[in-house]
Parts: sequence; structure tokens; C-alpha cells
Amino acid sequence: MRLEEAQRRNHKAPTKRQRQIEDKGRRGRGREREATPSKREQRAAACISLSRTEADTPTMTSRRDSDPLSASDARSEPWIREGLAVVVVGASGDLAKKKTYPSLLSLYADDLLPPRVAIYGYARSKMTDDQLREKIRPHLEEKGGFADRIDDFLGRCFYQSGSGYGDVDGWKALDDKLRKFEEEGKANEGIEAFNRLFYFAIPPNVFAETGEAIKKTCMSASGFSRMIVEKPFGRDLDSCKEILARLGNHFDESDLFRIDHYLGKEMVQNLMVMRFGNVWMENMWNRNHVQCILLTFKEPFGTEGRGGYFDQYGIIRDIIQNHLLQVMCLLTMECANKLVGPESGEKIRDEKVQVLDAISPVTLDEVYLGQYEGYTDDLTITNKDSNCPTFAMVRCFINNPRWAGVPIVFKAGKALNERKAEMRIQFKDAPAAESLFGTQVTRNELVVQLQPKESIYLKSNIKTPGFSSAPIQSELEVKYDTRYFGSGHACNPDAYSRLILDVLRGQSASFVRSDELIRAWEIFTPILHRIERENVRPHLYKVGSRGPKVRVVCPSIITVHRL
Repeated sequence: MRLEEAQRRNHKAPTKRQRQIEDKGRRGRGREREATPSKREQRAAACISLSRTEADTPTMTSRRDSDPLSASDARSEPWIREGLAVVVVGASGDLAKKKTYPSLLSLYADDLLPPRVAIYGYARSKMTDDQLREKIRPHLEEKGGFADRIDDFLGRCFYQSGSGYGDVDGWKALDDKLRKFEEEGKANEGIEAFNRLFYFAIPPNVFAETGEAIKKTCMSASGFSRMIVEKPFGRDLDSCKEILARLGNHFDESDLFRIDHYLGKEMVQNLMVMRFGNVWMENMWNRNHVQCILLTFKEPFGTEGRGGYFDQYGIIRDIIQNHLLQVMCLLTMECANKLVGPESGEKIRDEKVQVLDAISPVTLDEVYLGQYEGYTDDLTITNKDSNCPTFAMVRCFINNPRWAGVPIVFKAGKALNERKAEMRIQFKDAPAAESLFGTQVTRNELVVQLQPKESIYLKSNIKTPGFSSAPIQSELEVKYDTRYFGSGHACNPDAYSRLILDVLRGQSASFVRSDELIRAWEIFTPILHRIERENVRPHLYKVGSRGPKVRVVCPSIITVHRL
């Protein structure tokens, strides 16, 4: 009672001057609310591509002027004021219709393409501009959120056919159309520079002839000419070197952007900030604290009519040798001395190559293969005795001072029990924990989930609530869809939109350099050749299961399969 009375005595009513100041502050906050940007302005600002090299962690209290990729900065770069022609090579294919065009729509709708832009499709199919538009319209409508911009976007989409991807006459006809577009922009809008972006949504066996025809007939005369090249980049070391040599004969490395869409995913782009922007993480990010690392990719469906293509590659080539290996490099590399700015791309990729240089070629003892039952029932698979793996676990080690002795395990499979892609770092046992608590104490884990829902969670031990003192595991979790994307303060651009914007901005960090590719194939080519040469048989597993029973038949991986 005495304390309450003392508080009442010490509390003073606000003076007249204090009340005037408070009223003024409330009126000021009201004016701030009235000046809030429109939803479209907020969306455009939020959707600026947060590249891995320059991203700011989304936070409700960060200042707009501290964001290195604010809308005003992105739109002040020279290329946004210049003309742009995007050429989608292979425009009639599924990749172009389902990924490339919808991603270009996303950038267009958020005003992240120049006002003077034209998008030309090139393929062998005979069709008119209107027929192309009708083919891609359903895929644009599926994307959602941009219904009011679709017609305007389609009005900028055109088509040119050729007898083949190396048809010089076809490319000359397209160049004539592009030059007319550029001349009109110069005459009517005073634009002096026009850039060209070529997106190769085509098989690798036609890369060389396509690149040669473009080099001869269709390069920009007043701006940059850049190429986005889709995987696969060969199926072994020799075929990769052949592709690199053929494209290298026509284009500089600085103009080639080899796309791996996993490098455009939100949680992968977040790795540089997460690792090097938090003081606590660096101290435990090494072999003294980490027990093992597991990178997982799971799909709940099989080849579904794509078996003819998949049977030529298999799950190691399709997922592990590129997507998961690239993610692993970012997860384990040393910090580059520049993570932001024009020099950061090469410096980050230098560090990724250092990781790959420290990995020995994979051996058969470090691989476990599986194939789901009924795989060869796919009508497009001609070899009904195929040993093509649809599931694989691969173990390797990074032989450097930071990671020596820590198993790195890649796990990928089709026709499994769920859709998931994640990075999981398991830490060592807490010292003497079992003796201290009289029971086994579960290891801590840091999990970064890439899909289907972006999230980060730390599995940590706490006391069982109530009278018990036994340790149990709980999770400290950040779910991006509820914490950021669902609140309207940030949006989640798709990976292709981020990466296309990076190409326009000349940012190379999220693309695969030629020496990275060569080193990656050096690690996996020997085991891939041995599997094919010796007809190594995969273990069968049921569709919808977690995969083959690794514990029984693969003792070399059992030690980390607690994950």
C-alpha cells in the first residue's frame, strides 16, 4: 500500500505545454499515415530483387534509405533508362511458357523492366504473334496478382520462327525487327543505347549453333548482349568442356550467365547475410561444433512423361551435381572480402571454387542408389532394364581446416513421401549432457527450409514443462510466409524473376562460372561413369515412401542418417 501511495504522490498530471506537444505529435502521425505509399508502390519497392550479394534482411524497423536495393536505387541504374529487347529462345517449349514468360511478367508488372521493352520469342514452330500470346496467356494468369497488366505485357510479346536454332536467315529476320524497334525508340523517345538479353530455354545440344548464329547476325550495336543459359551443362566432364568451348568461342565469360534457379531462392540468397551478418554463427560454423551437414531434395511425384529425358541423366546429374552442390558451396565457403557491389560476384565465386577444390572425387562406397517401383513403366523410357537412379545419397568431405572430417551428405529423390528442400546442420553433442541429466540429450540442429515454405528454425533443448526436469527438444522458428510475406511488408519474387533482374543489372554472384562447372564435374564424373560401366543396380523403393532402407544396406552413411 505504501508503495502504491508513493507512486500516486510522485505522479504529476501533464502540464498545458505537455498536452499541446502530445496533440501536435498525434496530428503529425496522422499526416504520416495519409502519406503512406499506395499498395502498388509498396509492392514494387518490396519486390526489388534482393540478391544474395546485396540483400538486407527484411525487418519492420529498417530504414528505407539504408536498403542498398531500394526502388529508387534500382531504377536509377543506366540500363533502366535504355531500350531492351528480350529474346526467349525456345519460346514454344514448356520452360519458356511456365517459367520465363511469367517471370518477365512479374518484372514488368513491378516496373523493373525499361519502359521501352519488347519481348520476342524464337523457335522452330510456325505461329503468329497472336498465337504465341494465346499459348502463354494461361500460364501468366496462373501466376496471379498481375491480372491488370497481362494484356499490356502481351502487347509487347512478338514471335519469330526459324527452320532451326542455327538458322542464320531466321536470326537475320529477327534482327531486322529488333533494329526497327530500336530506331523507333531513338526517333520518338531519344534513346541512344539498346540492350539485348537472350534466354536459352533450349537443349544443350543446340547451344553452339544458336550462339554462333546470334553472334553473326543479332548482337546489339549500341548496348550489351547477354546470354542466360539453362542447365544441363553437359552430362559429364568432357561434354561440359565441349559446351563451354563452343559458347566461349563466341561470347566472353562476362556475358554468359549460367542459371541455376536454386541460387535465386529466397533462403539461398539469405545465406550470406545469415552467415556473415550474425556474430554468434561464425564462432560455431566449423568442425569443432558441427557434427554433419545434410542437404535434402524430395519430390512426391515421378517422371510423369519425362522419363525419356530423365533416364539419360538420373537424380545425381539432375539435382545433386548442380542444385545441392551449389547450395553447399554457399553454406560452407569462407567469407569473401566483398559481399556487396560490382566486385562481389567474382570474389564470392572464387570462394565457392575453393570449396570445390577441397573435395575429392566421390567413390562408390560413398553412394547409395534407389529407384522407385514402376519407374520403367513410363512409356517414354525405352530401356526397360534401366539402372537410372531416381534416389541417391552421396557423402563427401571438404578437406580444409574449417570442415575436415565433417560428413556432407546429399539426399535427393523422386516419388517420395513429400515435397521438401532444406539445409540441415547438426551440431555435436552437448559436453557431458547425458551424465548431467541422466538421459540422452538430443543434438541441436539448424534447419533452413527452401521449399515448400521458407523458414529457419533452431532445434534447441529446454526443460520439460511442469514438475519434470528432463530435457526435451523445441524449436525457435521464423516462418517467412507469416512473418514477412503474409504481412504485406515484403513480397517473395520467384527465383527466375530475381535472376533475370540480376542479369540486367550485371550481377554475376548468383550464376555458375565455368571453372565451378568443371570442378563440379571432376568430383562426380568418375562415379557416374562407374555406375554406368558396371551397371550398378539401384535398390527399389515404394512410391510415396521415404526411400530405400539406408540403415540396412549402407553402413558408411548410417552415422549421419539420424537426420
